[in-house]
This record gives sequence, structure tokens and C-alpha cells, in this order.
Amino acid sequence: MITFEPAKTALLVMDLQTEIVAMYQEMATPVIERTVGLVAAARAAKVQVIYVAVGFRPGYPELNRRGPYYATIAPSGRLQNTSVDSIVPELRPQADEPLVIKRRVNAFCGTDLELLLRHRGIDTLILTGIATSGVVLSTVRHGFDHDYRQVVVKDCCGDVDPEVHRVLTEKVFLRQATVGSASEVTAALQSV
Repeated sequence: MITFEPAKTALLVMDLQTEIVAMYQEMATPVIERTVGLVAAARAAKVQVIYVAVGFRPGYPELNRRGPYYATIAPSGRLQNTSVDSIVPELRPQADEPLVIKRRVNAFCGTDLELLLRHRGIDTLILTGIATSGVVLSTVRHGFDHDYRQVVVKDCCGDVDPEVHRVLTEKVFLRQATVGSASEVTAALQSV
């Protein structure tokens, strides 16, 4: 059974940005719909909601020019000047919900996420986002190494490869996190 202490819990809504969601069209729609309900339940339970988004300065000075990510992103002109308006409209942050801008796959790497969590006394993370094999996997690994209790909401995550998503949520994540559905996590939030 999943349980939460609201004051010690944060819901991370990761990479649900218009530009990223557009790359995952069909898979992204149900993920967004379920995440909207989960965010509402977190807000009602007084759980801190934190948004994480990837973004770069003009010209991509943060990207390794020798890496494949640079070769993919830089010519597209995408993901520059990320702001709250970059988040899909259904999930835009409220005024008291921080937006963490990341320059790498991992939500912690090079960001102030750890500072936000520690300052608020948060020791439990609820993780959602696109892609399961990207931001979710990388953040779960980091969170585990930094002793966070983690709950991955399997149907509020998605990946272009359904088999990769299945293996991660049914096998890999179970070693470092609890994995539950949006309905299970919502019910746990509603019971606090």
C-alpha cells in the first residue's frame, strides 16, 4: 500500500513541455490526462508540485558540441528560453509551484532541485514525465543514490518504445522505487 506524508512529499512533473509532447503525440495524450488528475490530487493534499523542464540559452552553450544530443537539438532551434509557458496548457504551474530548468536528462544534474527539496524537508518523490527511458530513469537513479523514497506513476510516464517502458516500470524501477498507477497514487493522496 502506498502512503504519503504531504509535508515531506513532492510531485515532480517532468518534461511535459509542448515541444517535447509534440514529439510523442499519441502516447503523450493519455499521460497528460492522467497527470492532470494526479496534480489536482496532489494540490488538494497540500503536496508540493514541482515542474522540471529542459531548456537551453540561445545558441545552446550548455550542450556538448561533440555529443549526439547537440547534433539533434541545435539544428532544430527547439527548447530555448524555457519558461512556465513551455509547459502544456493543461498542466501549467500555479504561482507557488517552482519550475526547475535542466540542461541535462537528469532532473537533478546542474539544477537547484536538490536545494528546493532539502529546504522544504522533502524526502519522498512522486515521479511523472516523458520519457520513461530518459528523464524518469535518470532521475530515479539519482534520487535513489541520494536516499529519496520514490514512487513512479507508471501510467503518468511514457516512452516512444512501449517495451522499454514496460521493462523499466515492471522490472528496473522496482529495485529503487515503488511503482504504482495514477489511480493508486491518487487514492493514496486522497486518503491523507
